[in-house]
Amino acid sequence: MQYRDRDVWCAIYCRLSQEDKNKSHEIDDSLSIQNQKSMLLSYAQTNNWKVYKIYTDDDYTGADRSRPAFNELLNDAREGKFQIVLCKSQSRFTRELELVERYLHELFPQWGIRFIGLVDNADTENKGNKKARQINGLVNEWYLEDLSENIKEVLTDRRKKGYHIGAFAAYGYQKDPDYKGHLIPDPDAAKIVHLIFEMFASGTGKLAIARYLNEQGIPNPTHYKIQKGIRKKANQTATGKLWQYFEIADILSNEVYIGNLVQGRYGSVSYKTHKNKPIPKEKWIRVENTHAPIIERELWDKVQDIIKMRTKPGWDGENGMFARKARCMYCGGSMRTAISGHRRYLTCNTKKIMPDSCKGGFIGQNELQETILDELHQMINKYLDMDAAEQQLVLSSRLEEQRSVLISELQENESKLLNLDKTLKTLYQDRVQGVITADEFRQLSADFKDDNAACKKRISDLQEEIRHIDDQKKEELSKRDILLQCAEIEELNFDIVNTLIDYVEVGKRETHYRRGKVPVIIHWKF
Repeated sequence: MQYRDRDVWCAIYCRLSQEDKNKSHEIDDSLSIQNQKSMLLSYAQTNNWKVYKIYTDDDYTGADRSRPAFNELLNDAREGKFQIVLCKSQSRFTRELELVERYLHELFPQWGIRFIGLVDNADTENKGNKKARQINGLVNEWYLEDLSENIKEVLTDRRKKGYHIGAFAAYGYQKDPDYKGHLIPDPDAAKIVHLIFEMFASGTGKLAIARYLNEQGIPNPTHYKIQKGIRKKANQTATGKLWQYFEIADILSNEVYIGNLVQGRYGSVSYKTHKNKPIPKEKWIRVENTHAPIIERELWDKVQDIIKMRTKPGWDGENGMFARKARCMYCGGSMRTAISGHRRYLTCNTKKIMPDSCKGGFIGQNELQETILDELHQMINKYLDMDAAEQQLVLSSRLEEQRSVLISELQENESKLLNLDKTLKTLYQDRVQGVITADEFRQLSADFKDDNAACKKRISDLQEEIRHIDDQKKEELSKRDILLQCAEIEELNFDIVNTLIDYVEVGKRETHYRRGKVPVIIHWKF
């Protein structure tokens, strides 16, 4: 691809990762965003390319797909705002082989974009080094895997030695500025922790403790850290600043307050995702006497005995079927299960800890189960009342109509692209035969190339839209299959709820009469 007689725009991408910052030689070019920018700007200037924008991600790994500047660049590339992506190296752009194939070898060519990695000679215009780029991508994958495992080993070793590993210290403590990995008491927060233990030991319940702290205007752990400048300020709701039942429960059962560290409760699914999974309790790393305790052993033991005595299992000794699924319609807070006699209820936790802050969602578990089953059976009946032909028609007619329109436009653009190629070849022959001048040829060919690029982009967009519709059709069919499989369900359980429901919003009955219905909004997973 030759860039002549028209402006060529390039995008510069720079990335500085955390592992770079941990290297010893701070003056190394690879460690400086500024040096990356200077190098790439100089290269662009030498080639007479105009810089559309410099995209910079600071403190992100090459496997992090959530990089904001990286994703902004991809969106701008998709919209055809530049013709070249310029990086220091392929690994600065991505270390994942999957993304190398997806963007460098699939989408970038479709969008008319050339990728250049300066120091490792990665250039998608050079067809001969595709295998080298793929090998680099594979080597970078191995590097990430090895790096991930090495980091895990280092962190595990430090945990076993009693070092605190984590972004924030537990409420009541702060990080020791003179001793990395060591905790020291935070005097102000430590007083609140001690108060919580004393109140509970004297017979005050967890909800009552939370309500007292809220009435006294004492900030909860998260809001306290924000006030201290330890955490970044977040968009907190009014209820997000309140003490909750679970925060009191967590404090009362955390061994950190008697000088012990219990770590390694969660582990990453893989180096490619930030998602964590719980680790079995027997694999937790527990080290005693790592720091000064806030709670005396006698007080701790008393509290643990009370917790054991007050623990009441549900009817079957398991979590309620709507655990982590039911939310208050008014404040968005999670709802707790309460048992009265032989009946189980779901009630807004915020209402209990701060009565004036929320209207308070409330519903019996049996009533919620009946409401969900009624809506589920109504959806099922819509499908069962129609024969198979009608079902298929209802599912796909609208989407198929949209797809046909897109297919028609796609064919038109593909035909247009062929004609443009033919016209350009004819134009070249006219130039060779002297029918048109060199200046006329340059002007006309530039116009045709622009039309060609626009046509290719539209073809790519149409193909993407068609794929999206095909995915929608699959989702509709999947929904139908799920509903038909649920036709025989007459009673819910934890597994069914977890499979079918994302979450449920629960309001409050507007009348005291039993016939009044509790407003419920069900957010299904399908």
